Amino acid sequence: MEHPAAGIPLCLLLLLMTSTSSCFFSEASARINHGGGRQVLAPAAGQNSFPPVKLQIMDQYVVVGNGIVEVNLTNPGGSMTGIQYNGIDNLLEVVKSETDRGYWDVVWKGDGIIKKKGALDRLECKNLTVITEEEEQVELSFTRKWSSELQGKPVPLDIDKRFVMRRGSSGFYTYAIYEHSQQHPAFQLANTRLVLKPRKDKFHYMAISDKKQRPMPLPEDRVPPRGQPLAYPEAVLLVDPIEPQFKGEVDDKYEYSMESRDIKVHGWMGKDPSSSVGFWQITPSSEFRSAGPLKQFLSSHDGPTCLAVFHSTHYTGADLMVPFEAGEAWKKVYGPVFVYFNSLESEASSSSGTGMSLWDDAKNQLMVQAKQWPYRFLGSRDYPLPDQRGGITGRLSVHDPEISTRNLPPTGGWVGLAAPGDPGSWQLESKGYQFWTEVEEDGSFSISNVIAGQYNLYGWVPGFIGDYKYDAVINITPGRSIEVGDLVFEPPRNASTLWEIGVPDRTAGEFFIPDANPNYINKLYIHQEKYRQYGLWERYAELYPEADLVYNVRTDDYRKDWFFAQVTRKKGDNGTYEGTTWQVKYSLDRTYQNVNYTLRIALATANGAELQVRVNDPSSAVPLFTTGSIGKDNTIARHGIHGVYRLFSVVVPGSLLVDGSNTVFLTQAINTGPFYGLMYDYIRLEGPLSPNPPRN
Repeated sequence: MEHPAAGIPLCLLLLLMTSTSSCFFSEASARINHGGGRQVLAPAAGQNSFPPVKLQIMDQYVVVGNGIVEVNLTNPGGSMTGIQYNGIDNLLEVVKSETDRGYWDVVWKGDGIIKKKGALDRLECKNLTVITEEEEQVELSFTRKWSSELQGKPVPLDIDKRFVMRRGSSGFYTYAIYEHSQQHPAFQLANTRLVLKPRKDKFHYMAISDKKQRPMPLPEDRVPPRGQPLAYPEAVLLVDPIEPQFKGEVDDKYEYSMESRDIKVHGWMGKDPSSSVGFWQITPSSEFRSAGPLKQFLSSHDGPTCLAVFHSTHYTGADLMVPFEAGEAWKKVYGPVFVYFNSLESEASSSSGTGMSLWDDAKNQLMVQAKQWPYRFLGSRDYPLPDQRGGITGRLSVHDPEISTRNLPPTGGWVGLAAPGDPGSWQLESKGYQFWTEVEEDGSFSISNVIAGQYNLYGWVPGFIGDYKYDAVINITPGRSIEVGDLVFEPPRNASTLWEIGVPDRTAGEFFIPDANPNYINKLYIHQEKYRQYGLWERYAELYPEADLVYNVRTDDYRKDWFFAQVTRKKGDNGTYEGTTWQVKYSLDRTYQNVNYTLRIALATANGAELQVRVNDPSSAVPLFTTGSIGKDNTIARHGIHGVYRLFSVVVPGSLLVDGSNTVFLTQAINTGPFYGLMYDYIRLEGPLSPNPPRN
């Protein structure tokens, strides 16, 4: 059956949707009580032209619809089995089982779990409660309580999955509340996400940003003999795809990962952006995601698959496993995520004169949702409303006497509130919420809608090493914005720069990234983000088959002469690898024997690596400095350019240096396989300007 919105030109549908949404949140709107104890804002007068929201509960299914979208969920499991929109009976993949089309899941480790990567729990629930059932809105709660009889089976959490449909909305909202209490045993949370699987016969074109859009291969193309598995399971060479245009390309879901701060809207269309239906996932806020704005998560990828990942160890490793002690009290709200659908008749873009595509409309809907965040209409008391939140304002500047005697504006800098800890600890923080913003040109910043609680204020500024942390704990209270005044970030420095390599921006993106092997190409990344190409780690041995990289700070250019990743070298065809030692050569006109120099090494990522530092004596049995084994970021294999940022300050006694030519030897000693290595962000040698000891 065709829905009322089917065939409406996008420009008109967008106008109706936008005006309706804004009216839903009018201060003059009436309030409606409901069983959950919260209040729902009703639409203003004149906005009831859309059909009311209707709910139908059956023995095995629950159906909720508003005349535009209809969602079918299992009862009481809470899995999405069908989404009807624009005359299409189901947007979800019908060839999959009903519980494998749209669901929340968790990967976890604990007693009784023997799988290396942990156990997968689809969070099938046991009870259904109707929180709100009004013409303007329906909210459903699917819950599951953990008990000791379930030890080792489901994740030891109490689960509450919510689904919300509103009148006049071309989509629905979903969020979940996880709770660990004194009845629950210890365990570790590895991954949790929302998974949506659109139909492969309807959705072929994927868009995750303005520049990253493309038609995608089919899942059958990844299976032998059409697909050839490569060095790790996620990467497949398409040797005989159904659509010949994909032949010779590498398909890998990690090629489409993004930083948390950039994951706002992504999804799928038909053949191209002018197709008739769009399937989108919109997240106006990233406050509930783990590990801050630079943490990388999967987004959309082949399948088709459309993900909202809230917590994962990708690009971080085991350091981001969330440990819970037995009886530890914890509760967190993940989401809401808005699942949005739009439609466009084939002639609408030209006849309407708007030039708006499905992607453009999805971005516009993101702005609509962002203006409404935090939502006022959710029924859970665990989701803080706007009047239960606070904020913080201030101004940040940078003081580095090597560059200027005056404080400098923090161009491109970010500040954020996260759980109290050490500088940079927000990279590994996952139990609480985080709130970040980019500072203005003059250094001013304002963070609003912060959930009440205690935080530290953190930050970093491109162009300067290290992490900023405000000394005092910030106590955010409802309805109040705290002014912290003028703050000064003093990046680590002991003395003047003698030489430097790279740009301190927390990535290895400025270094030399080779062209991909033509046998392993993703066409999307030929002219952008070259590091996304498969197999770049193999290019190092091709460029340096016998001897390792030697870099002369006086004559070489890090953009051309410093390979972006220090990886192992494959030895012949016997499947073994060897560690690598890079040399940094430089000259000093005069050295001081009785003082210390400082070597600053900022790493953009590390995976099973051990960085050893030696100065002028490569054969020394004991290195001057070693990191020990660090990192499980797996950034090299997953086509990233950064993982966890690490800064090391190595004391170099002046007695090790000589007047004239000197060499720093950087050895990555672990040689277990091709993906063990590290990426540098920036290296700098500091030295005193006189024989007097440098300041601390």
